[in-house]
Amino acid sequence: MACRNHAHGGTGNDGIATLFSAMVPAACVMRQVAPMRQGGRCLSQMKELCPQPPILRRRNNHIPYDIALNILAKLPVKSVIRFRCVCKSWDSSITTPYFISTHLNHNNNKDRDNGYVIHKPSSPPTPFDSPVCTVAFDHTFDRIYEVRIPFDFSSNCAQIVGSCNGLLCLADFRSLSTGDNDIYLWNPSIRKFKKLPDTCLGKVRFVTLGFAYHSENNDYKVVRISCRSLSTPKIEVYTLSSDSWRRVEISLTANLMFRKNFYSPVPLISGSLYWFAYTKEENCRRVIIMAFDVNSEKFKKLALPDDCFHGRSLHRCLALFKGKLAFLKCGRNEQRDFQFSIWVMREYGVVESWDKLFVVPFQRVAYCIAFTEYGSLLARCVTRVKNQGSKFVLIDTETLHEKDPGIQCTSFVANFIESLVLIDGANVEAY
Repeated sequence: MACRNHAHGGTGNDGIATLFSAMVPAACVMRQVAPMRQGGRCLSQMKELCPQPPILRRRNNHIPYDIALNILAKLPVKSVIRFRCVCKSWDSSITTPYFISTHLNHNNNKDRDNGYVIHKPSSPPTPFDSPVCTVAFDHTFDRIYEVRIPFDFSSNCAQIVGSCNGLLCLADFRSLSTGDNDIYLWNPSIRKFKKLPDTCLGKVRFVTLGFAYHSENNDYKVVRISCRSLSTPKIEVYTLSSDSWRRVEISLTANLMFRKNFYSPVPLISGSLYWFAYTKEENCRRVIIMAFDVNSEKFKKLALPDDCFHGRSLHRCLALFKGKLAFLKCGRNEQRDFQFSIWVMREYGVVESWDKLFVVPFQRVAYCIAFTEYGSLLARCVTRVKNQGSKFVLIDTETLHEKDPGIQCTSFVANFIESLVLIDGANVEAY
């Protein structure tokens, strides 16, 4: 079994891992050593003359197996991977779904007030550069470390479709329009990835993708929707446990057109994925939200806030905000100034529970690149000065404090956490 040390640093407490590594010989490496002779005297006799230092004798204390696993579940991913090499029983336990879930739950609870994001440019600086992702803090976008994507796309433009429990779904951004279907699952923390098999629908155009965790089955799904205009969408779902695609029928209405979320992943909230969609009712085209239940694989219509239709909308997007569905709209106020208005649905499916939380003013037109779970708005502001291009700004929606996020071009952004998901399985490749 090969063991690798990661180049990047973990986000957990490595001091526990260092202390724990000193206990490893007592916990797992218990073997008998045959006596050896040196100069006519048995080494065991020499040890009687030269007794072990006290610190070495203390290593013979035994750590109960369940306590050892409990300690392992609290360590950073980098350390856990290293401890797989200690003995077969540890390796066997670390790769079980129970241990992976236990480790993930501990990390989720530990980092719930200090989230992380992962972002990458929508295109590399040059056609010859390999795409690189940056892991950063949610609130500040301060860089923690970078990881290089270990697989290639024909257009060299990888889109982050979604992120669930440290597992990323990536697809070729330009192929969503041309019809190619290269899709990967990737866990950068453990340096493993998997290419998805060919889809049922094959080469279809005008595709939007969603990535979800199915909590009831501890499984992962990719939803692929093809819809060119107000017509019946073609929908298929990939399930990681079966490693296969299958068709899904939509029963609500045939007159739908799903809209892409562009640079932000389709949000996953309370077991459902959320898309904007256009529908035609009584010769009038309306914007609605379509919610896909990951468990039942059924769609449900949701209405937008009643007061969101006032004034012209320049830009809309859906996002996850502190476990709730958020709706963002960029438009002009009565003074003709630009602003982002942000609503949150307090109670799932209840239109009356939409609550307008924030209004973020802008001096110029702005497009939402990402709205993070902890309330940071990453926006691209369009400047009207010739040859100056766009400016990217990170705004705390509660304090309205602005910060330069250090991003030079439009980027895909998703929430992120280090995990052991995809540590083993069919057709999983290590690098």
